[in-house]
This record gives sequence, structure tokens and C-alpha cells, in this order.
Amino acid sequence: MHPMLTIAVRAARKAGHVIARGFSELDLVKVESKADNDFVTNIDKEAEKAIIGTILQSYPDHSFIGEEGGHQAGKNPDYCWVIDPLDGTTNFARGVPHFAVSIALRVKGKTEVAVVYDPIRDELFSAVRGSGAQLNGYRIRVQNKKELAGTLLATGFPFKAKHLYDAYMATFTALFKAGGDVRRAGAAALDLAYLAAGRLDVFWELGLKPWDTAAGDLLVREAGGMVSDLTGGHGYFDSGNIVAANPKLLAITLKEIKPFLTEELKK
Repeated sequence: MHPMLTIAVRAARKAGHVIARGFSELDLVKVESKADNDFVTNIDKEAEKAIIGTILQSYPDHSFIGEEGGHQAGKNPDYCWVIDPLDGTTNFARGVPHFAVSIALRVKGKTEVAVVYDPIRDELFSAVRGSGAQLNGYRIRVQNKKELAGTLLATGFPFKAKHLYDAYMATFTALFKAGGDVRRAGAAALDLAYLAAGRLDVFWELGLKPWDTAAGDLLVREAGGMVSDLTGGHGYFDSGNIVAANPKLLAITLKEIKPFLTEELKK
């Protein structure tokens, strides 16, 4: 196993242990509001601390971008770990068992290692750039569907950017009519991991953060899929607007949503 993947897996499992323990004692979990429709728990913070502490033991000079801890500049800025310690906090806090740890290592701006870990199902999705993607040690691939009819799509509503509601709902309507069915499960990292594993066919969402997508992006690409922004470009880390699918379905999806993109969404 790639040495940095080994550390990422170790960190993800330690965070997963913190999360699973917290999930078994939800009455003791403390929930705070960071902003409108944006929550954090003491478990998010404990899990992020476990991740960063584990990585620093092996790589004390590396940098971090985390959902809860913000940017922590290390002596070596070329190596940056992008962390979401608990993607799906609302699900977790409400007792819905669908959430994950997301860890990605970016080296000079390119994602080299990715782990998405679901501690409830003990499913560990991993990827190393150029070496494929795996689920619990077994190779995974995206579905090879060539049309939207009969597909299973996944998305997330832009609840943190409600000014995008009308444009988003227009894309939802177009894709719902063209596809088979749609899921909205509340954890973008798992949506991307599921797409990489062939459980979903298309994923799209608006207004995500780098820690929501960094690991899942590499998983999808290493599983034979493609990831783009809403216009087919590579600006999704900056815009937070993302579409992922196999190459054929990605092109079809982009064509379906193109008529409904505002000038803001084309950036």
C-alpha cells in the first residue's frame, strides 16, 4: 500500500471510531450552529483532531485544510491534506446512519491519495492517483451506461446558497425527466464514492467546498469516471459546482443542464 494511503486509512479509521462511539451516545452529542442551515458537533471536532494528530505523527511538516479547523499551514506547503471529519453532520446528529470521513492528500495542487470511510457500514473507499480505486481492498469501476434513461442519479439541494434555488430546480427537473430516479442522501463524499463503486450513475451539486469533494473526485476518476464543473471545465474546486459520471453520461448531463445555467453558474 502507498505509504501515505496507509496513514490516511489509519487516520480515517481513528476518526471513524470517534464517530461511531458518538453515534451510539447521541444524547451526549453537542450540536452548534455555525451559520444558517450549517451545523457542527463536538464529534466533528474530535474526529478532525484525531485525523490531524495521526497524520502529524508521520508528516509533521504537512499542511491542512479542514472543515472545522480551517487552514493550518505547515513548513511544507506542497503537501496539503484536505479533510472533512464528518461529512453528513446533519444526518449524524439526527440519528440517520449515513455519513463518512473524507480525507485527501494534494501534492502541488494534484490529489494523490483519497479515502472515504463509512464507519457504520465499515466501508472504506480508497484511491491513489494512477493506481485505481478500491472498496475494502477490491477494485471498483463506474457504471458504463450510455444514456440517462434508467439511471440512478444523486444530488444535494443548495440549502446554503438558496439564491441558486430556481436555477438548481430547473436542472433537477431536466435530469429527473431524462433519468430514472434521483437520491438526495445528504453526504456528498459518499455520493461520489458510491458513483465510483457503480451504485450511482450521475452526481451533481452546487456550492460545495473542497473538503466535500477532494477525496470523492479522485475516487471517481480512478474508477474510470470524469468530474467537471457545470460547463465541462475544471473549476469545480473553486466554484463548488460539480458534475460526475462516466465520460458518456457526463457529456449528456452537461448538455441537459446547459440551458438552465445562469451567468454565475457558468463561472
